[in-house]
Amino acid sequence: MAETNVTMEKIVALAKQRGFVYPGSAIYGGLANSWDFGPLGAQMRMNIKTDWWKRFVESRPDMVGLDGAILMNPRVWEASGHVAGFSDPLVEDVKTHKRYRADHLIEEATGESVDGWSLDQIAGKLKELELKSPEGNALTEPKAFNLMFETAIGKTEESKANVYLRPETAQAIFVNFKHVLDSTRKRIPFGIAQIGKAFRNEITPGNFIFRTLEFEQMEIEYFIEEEGWEAHIEKWADDMEAWAESIGIDGDRLHRLEVPEESLAHYSKRTIDFEFAFPFGTKELWGLAYRTDFDLGNHQEHSGENLRYVDPNDNTRKIVPHVVEPSMGVDRTLLAVLLSAYDEEEVNGDKRVVMRFKPHMAPYQIAVLPLSKKEELQAGARPVFEALAPHWRVDYDETQSIGKRYRRQDEIGTPYCVTVDFDSLEDKAVTIRDRDTMEQVRVPIAELERWFAEKLSI
Repeated sequence: MAETNVTMEKIVALAKQRGFVYPGSAIYGGLANSWDFGPLGAQMRMNIKTDWWKRFVESRPDMVGLDGAILMNPRVWEASGHVAGFSDPLVEDVKTHKRYRADHLIEEATGESVDGWSLDQIAGKLKELELKSPEGNALTEPKAFNLMFETAIGKTEESKANVYLRPETAQAIFVNFKHVLDSTRKRIPFGIAQIGKAFRNEITPGNFIFRTLEFEQMEIEYFIEEEGWEAHIEKWADDMEAWAESIGIDGDRLHRLEVPEESLAHYSKRTIDFEFAFPFGTKELWGLAYRTDFDLGNHQEHSGENLRYVDPNDNTRKIVPHVVEPSMGVDRTLLAVLLSAYDEEEVNGDKRVVMRFKPHMAPYQIAVLPLSKKEELQAGARPVFEALAPHWRVDYDETQSIGKRYRRQDEIGTPYCVTVDFDSLEDKAVTIRDRDTMEQVRVPIAELERWFAEKLSI
């Protein structure tokens, strides 16, 4: 792990103060583990999603996109195995009634994973270790806690039907596989990508935006023939790591974990977890799974629809495609980018906090700063902003001293500041300050677009 002086306390405080992330429903006392993304956080999430879509969908001839519904026929979740098996082992403090994941309590006590254990095995281990709650009280017997949020649709009480908020985006891709195949005429190998909200009623969410009740996923189902699946999963693993580097995730804190066979999800034959060294521990950032033909096969069986793929070179050959699934969370990606970018240094005896974002990830790429609020400087600065804004994300700030504004822009990660001063009114030039080096250069206003086009090209 790379050495770093960033802590969760520093990131959470900076995120709130500068407008990256706010506590949800704060004026009403909040709602546990819900977060709202402020002006800077909303923009960064958009940057992440746009860059992901550009790289993995628009730039590839073998990819198409989808935007599936959040609410789906409940039979989808029966076929996928979520109704019967999408659960965590729940225990409860008999006095405080606080709920905990039994597997996490065991792992914290022993340092060993219990992934894949049955409820009976977990119950036996709890008794063997004589584990109590973090408050020191006795715990109930573990029971399966389904993670899906359930709701009802219907105009009247009598006509209501129970449905679920989707716990993942993948199933919309599988149930639309045949539609996409027919309408696009794609041939395997090809992928379907989707970005969208998912919801999980986690027993113990926490660690800021790492684990929340609602989150946004960027998922791909890449349809292949069974033969040669190993090469596909390795290629996707390399592509995911390359994207991590391109958006500014610290490679020294990122590594692959081969998930052991006993810990694999029921649909997976092989899974690679990309783990990141967060301040609260090394945890899963992204996942890459070989789901075999589990999903399409199950949906074909439960729906009665023919979801086979016909080989265009041999019409008698019909197969249920296998799937490699790269899955990435928008919010965890944002957190990893924030932690990777955070830096502190001493400048003239003072601490300078800098978010060293890649320019295309930064909320603002340029800040236009009139030296003061004097009308003549504002009149000179506004046209500079208007000339740059159509091409890049540009902030305009005229409050406080220029030094404080530089520090504020450092803390939100703006790569370049453009200062319009009294000399600008005469020589038609501005001062550009580099975020990382703090060096300043004088550039004619007429050359700004060309200058930034060179600096901010990806």
